[in-house]
Amino acid sequence: MNAASADQIRLLDVQALDVRLQQLAHKRKSLPEHDEIDSLTKDLTQLRDLLVAAQTEESDCAREQTKAEQDVDQVRKRAARDQQRLDSGAVSSPKDLENLQREITSLAKRQSDLEDVVLEVMERRESAQERVAELTERVAAVQAKIDDATGRRDAAFEEIDGEAASVTKEREVIAGSIPADLLKLYDKLRAQQGGIGAARLYQRTCQGCRQELAITELNEVRQAASDTVVRCENCRRILVRTADSGL
Repeated sequence: MNAASADQIRLLDVQALDVRLQQLAHKRKSLPEHDEIDSLTKDLTQLRDLLVAAQTEESDCAREQTKAEQDVDQVRKRAARDQQRLDSGAVSSPKDLENLQREITSLAKRQSDLEDVVLEVMERRESAQERVAELTERVAAVQAKIDDATGRRDAAFEEIDGEAASVTKEREVIAGSIPADLLKLYDKLRAQQGGIGAARLYQRTCQGCRQELAITELNEVRQAASDTVVRCENCRRILVRTADSGL
């Protein structure tokens, strides 16, 4: 393949822009905010699960407290009715009076036991409420950190994408001035060779594979016409000759 020396040198400009685009893509992918957001999101998921469990416990305690308070109220009302019967003198039979007094005593014991249950449930509910409040605060704090990291990531995205768009336009302009067949070969080699399709020959060394040319290869390059597109024998990339190639 033949191409003017100036076109081959412009290929190095395209290569430099392609390298910059690769660097920008890597920078975008490897922003530290990605790991930060992932880690914080995992923390947030765990905290939200704990919060749901605490809220469920608080809700269960609330229902349990309501039921216990209703039980206390029922026993209290029943004891009040029995006491009213006793005080009214309507019960005259000694046996009935004894049974009524025994029931009032039993209800008083039952009421005391149920009131203890209410207090125990209230304590558990209060503990659950404190846990809910604590976890709610922690969830909000972690979410704020995620929002901050996301904002920093998006700002970095905007800067990187802006530069990438500028570099892409510049590449389009330069690539448009290079012969289609040379550019096609370059793109093919770039895809095969890890993003480097053309390399400068500097001081007898290929800057693509960093290997110094053997004497026989160097002589072949020296003898090649200036418009001949030469390739590195080692890495097969397009080898671009310049004034500092050491020929």
